[in-house]
Amino acid sequence: MLRYGDMTKSPKMRFSSILCAWCLLILLAAASSIAQSAQVFRLDGNNSTYAFGVNERGELQPLYWGGRLGPHDSIPAAHSSREMASFDSPYTTTPQEYASWGAGLFTEPALKLTFADGNRDLVLHFVRATPNGSQAIEVLLKDISREIYVTLRYSIDPDSGILARSASIENREKQSVLIEQAAAAQWTLPPARYTLSYLTGRWAGEWTLNQEQIQGGARVIESRRGTTGHQANPWFAISRDAGQNPAAPAIADEEHGEVWFGALAWSGSWRITVEHTQLDAVRVTGGFNPFDFGYKLKPGEHLETPVFYGGYSDHGLGGASRLLHRFEIAHILPQAPDPKPRPVIYNSWEATEFKVDEAGQVALAEKAASIGVDRFVMDDGWFGQRQNDHAGLGDWYVNPDKFPHGLKPLIDKVHALGMDFGLWVEPEMVNPDSDLYRKHPDWVLNFPGRPRSESRNQLVLNLARPDVRDYIAGFLDKLLTENDIAFLKWDYNRNWSEPGWDQVPVDEQKRVYVEFIRNLYAILADLRKRHPKVEIESCSGGGGRVDLGILGYTDEVWPSDNTDPFDRLSMQEGFTYAYTPQIMMAWVTDSPHWYNHRSTSLTYRMLSSMQGSLGIGANLNHWTAEDFATAKRLIAAYHSVQRTIVRGDLYRIITSRDGSQMSATETVSNDKNQAVVFAFANATTEGRGFPLLQLQGLNPDAEYKLTWIEGKSWPGTPESASGAWWMRHGLQLDLRGDFQAASFHLDRQR
Repeated sequence: MLRYGDMTKSPKMRFSSILCAWCLLILLAAASSIAQSAQVFRLDGNNSTYAFGVNERGELQPLYWGGRLGPHDSIPAAHSSREMASFDSPYTTTPQEYASWGAGLFTEPALKLTFADGNRDLVLHFVRATPNGSQAIEVLLKDISREIYVTLRYSIDPDSGILARSASIENREKQSVLIEQAAAAQWTLPPARYTLSYLTGRWAGEWTLNQEQIQGGARVIESRRGTTGHQANPWFAISRDAGQNPAAPAIADEEHGEVWFGALAWSGSWRITVEHTQLDAVRVTGGFNPFDFGYKLKPGEHLETPVFYGGYSDHGLGGASRLLHRFEIAHILPQAPDPKPRPVIYNSWEATEFKVDEAGQVALAEKAASIGVDRFVMDDGWFGQRQNDHAGLGDWYVNPDKFPHGLKPLIDKVHALGMDFGLWVEPEMVNPDSDLYRKHPDWVLNFPGRPRSESRNQLVLNLARPDVRDYIAGFLDKLLTENDIAFLKWDYNRNWSEPGWDQVPVDEQKRVYVEFIRNLYAILADLRKRHPKVEIESCSGGGGRVDLGILGYTDEVWPSDNTDPFDRLSMQEGFTYAYTPQIMMAWVTDSPHWYNHRSTSLTYRMLSSMQGSLGIGANLNHWTAEDFATAKRLIAAYHSVQRTIVRGDLYRIITSRDGSQMSATETVSNDKNQAVVFAFANATTEGRGFPLLQLQGLNPDAEYKLTWIEGKSWPGTPESASGAWWMRHGLQLDLRGDFQAASFHLDRQR
């Protein structure tokens, strides 16, 4: 059985981590001896320390998570909380590393299950801790009387201090149990005033950063849709409020203050609960969404949870996001630790939609090559009887009328133009009007005898089924074997409905929520193994499937179907709180924009998109000679600084959120030898100009030369100055009007 979550073997979770001998104080006594309550486990990485221990009742209890402590600092032993009242026993007031539902627990459990005899009481106690080489530690818990074992896995990255946590739940009972709720991990912060940041949205309006003070009760962030979802993303950040300190900001801001953050590596239905407990602590629980969840665990089986990553920064939200960016590049992405910057792509969708043919695609490819594009991607419409979105999905053969000689002549032409070739696919979906559906109507998610709800005229194939998994893996392998394809734009254009799986016993049908995603990961992993040069984009009508789980198998993501360059400024900013610009595809499309009917210059659109991984999606057949010249110049400039943009440290100098009239970003290379700046004046009023731009992250003692990509500064700005000058004195841009943009880079001279 394929298992997800083995962090020591899975390539998406490889990373070097360290547990110094003096950092790991483990007294491995007899498991049944509750007297060994002084056991404390400590992990250190970068600027953070994480510690937990075993209290006098045998419960595993969090002790500390925050800035790095001294190597010889002692951490007090774990002790259960006192009883506040008869309504709140110590079991519910004592924070636990992985709380099970039983013994009067009223806070959010990490694990809840039902035994075969109807008993639902589960109380987990510490058994032993086992260092996993020098990289990680595993802690075994067991119910006080039943044969249910939980292995908690911890691993820390020494460079970022980011922890990877997950759980494996094993049934050694003689009968099956039903898991009704299973978290990957729980995180606990001590009593204080905190502010929660999280990302929400909708189709064409993803990546809105929300911030609110954590109050009594619980805030639930979730997707029940079978996939990650546009409406919320499995990421959070918690900032400690300054309290009574007048010298500190009211809350942690972009560059100052303490921030704890986390991201869940799961592409299916998920839930994160942020809970203000009875004793004013904050507890975060994340993992599988328990809504409609029921995983039957047979004797001898185990369930692996996703991995829940967590980290700490004392440099505000900006510092937190920079840590995540470095970690994702070094440890999550398929080509880690050094994934190459993404090729500049051209996608043919807006030019042709479904009306693709060889001649039309060749003409577009010639135009794309003339402006310096690296990769040509043909979108929907090339397969089956695909004339529109009503038919053909699921029939993955090349349409003989559109491409009478197959794809090879087009691919050869694209290669001759100096580009590689990419193709759009949507493997997990099917149109009812298709040969596949007529042959296998039972292959879709459905409840027999109930309507089959269609969205975009399509249904969802039940990827949990082995035969469906084999079909998808087979046609993709055949497609890539027979054609020289460098890239797949893997789309997924609807959420689940009627998530039935009637080919298995009734009490096993809800396993579909786990097995579907496991098989998705398995197909992607096998595809990459068979075709190691192929790169893949995760696309789901925009940002509907972006998370650290899918990023272990895909090289880039499509953040939103909304490519309006002004809307994208705020969406791209929200995106980068959780994910690196390396994977953020940003397209230049036509004006007026199809969604908002907003008119903007090609330069503004180009600079907006150049803040991520650049793509062109406009109809090149409508471009003027001036448009081609502008795009060619800016693509060449982008190529020269791309590595800094997508791999450097990002500073949000002026926020673009809430319809900001001005915004600016700066990215500094890891060696501080280059900085790239983008600035946008979206509306200037009453004669006011652009704010003074004071940069960040430079070496104050180094000399940097100014080179303009687009725009200019006020007279008197030096061509070269120290990092201290650019950061403290700053420069004034000559930027006025509506939807105006400028960009420059600073290069270290000495």
